[in-house]
This record gives sequence, structure tokens and C-alpha cells, in this order.
Amino acid sequence: MITSLSRRALLAAGAVAALPAAIRAQPVQSVLTLAKRSLEVNGKSASVFGLTGADGQPGLTLAPGARFATTVQNHCGEASIIHWHGQTPPAAQDGVTETGYVGPIADGASRGYDFAPRPGTHWMHSHQGLQEQQLMAAPLIVHTEDDLRLDAQEVVVLLHDFTFRNPADILAGLTAHGGQNGAGGVMGGGSSMGGMMGGSGMMSGTGGMDLNDIDFDAYLANDRTLRDPQIVKASPGEQVRLRLINGATATAFWIDLGGLQGQLIAVDGDPVQPLSVSRFPLAGAQRADVLLRLPGAGVFPILAQREGGVERTGIVIATPGAAITKLAELADTPAAPCGLSLEAQLRAAQPLASRAPDRTYALHLTGAMMGYDWGINGKQWANHEALTVKQGERVAIDMINDTMMAHPMHLHGHHFQVVALNGTALSGAMRDTVLVPPKGAVRIAFDADNPGRWLFHCHNLYHMAAGMMTEVVYA
Repeated sequence: MITSLSRRALLAAGAVAALPAAIRAQPVQSVLTLAKRSLEVNGKSASVFGLTGADGQPGLTLAPGARFATTVQNHCGEASIIHWHGQTPPAAQDGVTETGYVGPIADGASRGYDFAPRPGTHWMHSHQGLQEQQLMAAPLIVHTEDDLRLDAQEVVVLLHDFTFRNPADILAGLTAHGGQNGAGGVMGGGSSMGGMMGGSGMMSGTGGMDLNDIDFDAYLANDRTLRDPQIVKASPGEQVRLRLINGATATAFWIDLGGLQGQLIAVDGDPVQPLSVSRFPLAGAQRADVLLRLPGAGVFPILAQREGGVERTGIVIATPGAAITKLAELADTPAAPCGLSLEAQLRAAQPLASRAPDRTYALHLTGAMMGYDWGINGKQWANHEALTVKQGERVAIDMINDTMMAHPMHLHGHHFQVVALNGTALSGAMRDTVLVPPKGAVRIAFDADNPGRWLFHCHNLYHMAAGMMTEVVYA
């Protein structure tokens, strides 16, 4: 699950014919196929889902100006529906069933989509049950002309957390036992800051923040673990553009560039003022574009370490002839909480126009591991209170996290600007997903410019399934 493209010397005349095949103009109608597949994870076979294009590669890459004109064919053995995460289509094409526009795509059936795509690093994933946990996810890259002028090799990396267990059983155990039955390494309070144990699957009982409520069997980068990582070949001194996607269902990561220094140039597909980075957090469902230059010949691991744990995954960039040694799957020390340290430094390259909000909502993120009763303002999706807006309004939402877990909050159909962190105003990044840390507060603002009903939820799959979801509805 990797795209690796070099554009050096191909674009001087801007001729489409000179572009690499993966980013030439797509057919008028592309095809995405949902199917079952076998995947070997650390020597053990698993049956998972796949989402592939007509070329057999995961997901979809669109050339500048191409429409998202795609037919989804479902051959996965059960009903499904795919959400285009980060895209802003008409509401009926969002790829969800909860808002009532469409039902799922039955096994053996197909459904067409056609809209103008939003450029940037995005992804696609199932919004049907817990299929996302079973790897029903893939990249969705929409190029711009500026991308094509950039003399860099592109490397797309999709991160995921993996379990051999049935995710329905995991959710049932969490809801029945409040997340405390951690035996077997797939459930539990996980790494608690009141007594961090690096993935022991037990709660500390001290009242500290709970970083992980599930301990997974493996952590993947492009479907592979560090026992057999993806090797990307690059030339000494070459410029590389990393398109990093956190597709994990319930895990935040620290991205570690090792000895490399990169420039963070976009988050969630939206450009930011370039920021020098070597190690930075990536919450669930977020994306990060990092531009870096290899200093010369050698081996350059790009690692992702689980928040609060020692487990890690990643890929390896290597120049020809470089000796690649085995990488340890466990770091020496547990990673810290992700928090808002990076968010506080980000500045949108294309911020919202200055304007006072016409409507403001306060949303309390509620619930606890005990009872596993995640909600918004104390209500679950089954009895949620919708956020009503009118077209043309500037809408502000204050998210106040009353819980001891972080929640990556995702708004469908819109991109918002982060305008305050814990009460401190800033002209932060444009995003579609933002982390709200334990006992923290984040204010976002967006323009109501896409009529319809739009989900707004925690992107921890198990928190969402337990009820932490509402919707934005245009009056």
C-alpha cells in the first residue's frame, strides 16, 4: 500500500504525457472494488478486507482537475459503504448511512459517485459497522498542479492497528466490562499515565488519563510490520514527500523521522505554513505531508510509535546498495501522550476570512472507560441533539473534553480552522479532524457552505460505535 513517484525532469513543459502513469489523467469513470483478502501478519494468516482500484493498487490517486467519478463494486461478502474522508461532496455522496440519504451497498451491488474532489492527502474507509478495523481502508490522493512541479519522490504511508480478533467481540467486551478485561492483549485500559505500562492491557486505577483502551496484536504501515517493512528505494540527496495517513481505528502515533529533518507542509490535506519537524504526533484519522531531503547514501527508517506504548511500525527509505538491518518492533521507552504541542505551532496557509461567528455551540465530550458510555453532552447517537446551522453562517464549536481520554473529532463535509486551544486564541491549521485531549478544550470554526446532514463524531471507532456522535444539520 505505497505510492512512490519521482517527477524529476518530467514537468518542465507541463506536458501531461510526460507524467508518471499513476498521476496522469484518470479515466472518466474509475472503479473501486471491495473484497476479502488474506494478509500475513507476523507469520500468521488473517482474513481482512481490501479496497482496490482498477490497477489492483489500494485506493485512488487523481490527477489535477480530474473529477471523483467512481463506481464502487462490492464483492466483500457483506453490505458495506465507503466514506471519502476529507472530501466535501454533496451530502448524499458522503458514503454514510446514518444521515438517511442512502442505505449500504449490498454484496454484489455497485454504486456510482461523481463530484469535484478536494485536493490533498485524504483516505477512504468503511462507515459500516466495524469493517474499518478489518482494514477496509485505503489512500485517496488528489494532486494539484503545484504537486506535479515539486521535484520529489512521493511516498504514501497508511498506518493501522490490527487484531486477529473479531472487532464485534472486542466492542462487546468493552461495553460489558468497561474496558477493564485486558487479558489476551486486545482489551483493557492500556497505557495509563497514572502508571504507564507500555501496553500491558491493564488500567492503573489511579485516576490518570487513559491513553489506549485496546492493545492490538500488531501495528501496520502499508499492511506490514517492522519484521518485514516496506523498503522504498531513493537516490542519495533525493527530495521525498511523505504523505502520512493515520488510518488506525483507536491508536494515535508519534512519527519519528530519525536523523532526518523535514518540513511539515500540510495537515489533513490543507496547506500550513512550513514547520520544521523530526518527531511529531499524528492522531487518529489525521494526515501529514512532510517534505524532506535525504542527506546522502544510507538507510532512513520512518517510524510510528504508539502513543503511551513502546510498539512501533514504519517503512524504510534506502539508497541503492545500503545495508538494511533489522529494526526493533519495540522502542526503548513508552511514547508520551500526543497532546496539542504540535497543534499550537501550526498556522494555516489559507485561513478563513476574519469574521465573527454567527452561531456558537458548546459540546462536552462525555463518558468514561467504566461503563464505556462515550457521548456528546451526555447523549449517545441514539438520542443525540443535532447542531442546526444555516447556509452562509460562520459557525464556531467549543469542544470541552470532560473525560480522561483524548478524542479525535471529525466533521464530515467541511474543513474547519482550529481557532483556540484551551482558551488561547490562534490562527491555527485548517483540518477535518482535531484531537481534543483529556480535560482539554478546542474551538473550531467553519463556514456553513455545504448544505445537508453531516456526521460529527469521535474517530476512535469504538468510541463512535458506543455513541460519541452527533450531526450538523442545515435548517
